[in-house]
Amino acid sequence: MTIAKTVENFLQRHAVPYGVVQHPRSLSSKETAGAAHLEPDDIAKAVVLGDDKGYVMAVIPSDRHVELRALSKKLGRKLDLISESRLAPLFKDCEPGAIPPIGPAYHVETIVDESLVGRKKVWFVAGDHYRLVAVDGDDFIRLLGQAQFSRFSH
Repeated sequence: MTIAKTVENFLQRHAVPYGVVQHPRSLSSKETAGAAHLEPDDIAKAVVLGDDKGYVMAVIPSDRHVELRALSKKLGRKLDLISESRLAPLFKDCEPGAIPPIGPAYHVETIVDESLVGRKKVWFVAGDHYRLVAVDGDDFIRLLGQAQFSRFSH
């Protein structure tokens, strides 16, 4: 698989230059960072949560975890982690476990951890377990459009 078509189209529509970094297959953020010779906090990841109102994509550095209780309280919702099998219909062009942290491209409400703001460069999964997309940090934030920004990871 190459870069997810939805992500590729979204990057092109927003005129964001990007690079693609290929690496050996990896199944975790830590493995991906090692395989791509990056620090884990250089890679942004998506954690998809949900409730009866729908989905929320939390975007955090890959070496962090979502503080679920704090985020639920902040958003006034009772959010839970969504299984990969339930996400497959929404992220049709992505392999399970390789969801790009670009919620607006998939029409998913997005909240971004403030620790990702101000970075020179951001990498994120391209929709498979073999590639990362690299973009300028300011472009990454711009891609997230009307996303909320807050501190909700550790």
